[in-house]
Amino acid sequence: MYKKILVALENGQADESLLPHVTELAKTFHSQLLLVHVADGWVARNFDRLKLAESEEMKADREYLESTATQLRAAGLNVTAHLALGDPPTEILRTAEREQCDLIAMTTHGHRLLGDLFFGSTIHEVRHKTSVPILLVRAGTKTH
Repeated sequence: MYKKILVALENGQADESLLPHVTELAKTFHSQLLLVHVADGWVARNFDRLKLAESEEMKADREYLESTATQLRAAGLNVTAHLALGDPPTEILRTAEREQCDLIAMTTHGHRLLGDLFFGSTIHEVRHKTSVPILLVRAGTKTH
């Protein structure tokens, strides 16, 4: 059912809520996991255009992706990792399409009112611009 799952990681505590869910899905459906983090700092957004050196943020994000991928591979999963640069919703959508993912997994933080305007924009844009199913896991949710 789900051959390739794009797992949008934040490089933060919210990922601890998402990873158990996608791990179980991948085991159940023998899915490939594509871990994606979008570095969106100034250097990342201008990296190619200005031919910049990789920032410390980008290096830390790359290390985090590789470390997470290594842990999941040790659990027997088929995992690749991709560090995207730029606008998070744009890059998540672009990567999901390019890699032919059939599920996008993300965390939600459960913001209300104004928080949704500022923090919910990635999920809002992704869900309105894709035909790929989306799994949203609330940050802080633990699996049993």
